[in-house]
Order: sequence, then structure tokens, then C-alpha cells
Amino acid sequence: MTHARSERAALCDLLDQLGPDAPTLCEGWKTADLAAHLVLRERRPDAAGGIALKPLAGYTASVQEGLKAKHPYPELVDLVRTPGGVYGLLPFLDDAVNTLEYFVHHEDVRRAQPEWEPRELPADLEQIMWKRVASGSRLMLRRSPVGVVLHRLGGGVTLGGARQGPKVEVTGRAGELVLFCFGRQEHARVELTGDADAVARLKDARLGM
Repeated sequence: MTHARSERAALCDLLDQLGPDAPTLCEGWKTADLAAHLVLRERRPDAAGGIALKPLAGYTASVQEGLKAKHPYPELVDLVRTPGGVYGLLPFLDDAVNTLEYFVHHEDVRRAQPEWEPRELPADLEQIMWKRVASGSRLMLRRSPVGVVLHRLGGGVTLGGARQGPKVEVTGRAGELVLFCFGRQEHARVELTGDADAVARLKDARLGM
């Protein structure tokens, strides 16, 4: 099983366990909202544009609500469990695109629950995540108001954020750096080093794709 499929299955198991009204780290979303988002992302390409483009966000939100109304929660989770659309037809694309997507959303649910702890990730998954961080740090940190130096525990350094001005060093395991760069700064287990004001600005910045 690929890491994308493994994270997808683990997320769906957790969604089934928690039910539709559990909190997530996605602002304003409960577990049912997150499940509907993932169904929309894969099975309603006509509405997926609003995930990234604000002018289309209203239509995307209405379709997401429609999916919640149409499908009982267990059915929504079952739709998430099986890759849909192009990801169902091209497993290599599912692995390339969805490994980080499902890892992050799995942690969105895990870390919104009480007494969570970081998972020990397989070494090859950590390596994959570091490669994605190293290649995508400029994009994911493009809105950072300060420079960012990412240090991976176990080896590796990459840069992002503002090219001028103060810099903040962010140190952690690759999975934690992924969460940080995807905008989950408050819940990523990382160490931040630098000027206090720069650190505060980075913590509040809107990061991610």
C-alpha cells in the first residue's frame, strides 16, 4: 500500500470513529465538513477551483454543503476511502499529489482531539516529506513576512519566506515541518529561533499552498 493510500485509510478510520461533529484544525470545519471537502476535491472538479481561488469560493462552499446534505456521513467517509476521479484512474498521481494532502488532513483531525501526540512516521515517508518541503518551501512560505530557514532533524536545510529582513529558524522532523509550512504553525512540534517579533509574525502568517 502506498503512503497516500495508508494515510487515506487511517484518516477514514478516524473519521468513522469520531463521527460527523468532531473538531478539526480547519477553521470552521467539523469532521463532516472535511469529509465533504475531500469528496468535492476528487469527485467534483467543476467546483474544486474555489479551494484556491477566492472568486469561486462561494460556489465551492455551496457544492460542499450540498454533498453533506445529499450523503449521510458514513457514505461521505466511504467516498473518501476510495480514490475518486483521476486519482482512482492513475494511482501514481494519487501518490504524488495526495501523500501530503492526506497526511495533513489526518493530522488536522488527530491534533484537534485532546491528548494527541505526534506519530512515529516510517523513515521513507519522512524522506518523501522532506523532499517535498525542500522543493516546495518557496511556494508554501511565499506569504511569510520574514525569512525562514527550515532545519530538518536528521539532516537538511532549506529556505523560504521573505528574502530581506529578519530570519526565523524552524527546526523539527520532516512531518512537523510539512504541517508548519501548510499553515498549522500552532500545532506543529517545531522549535522556532529568532527575533521575538519575527517569530510572532511567522506564527500568525497565512502559510501553505
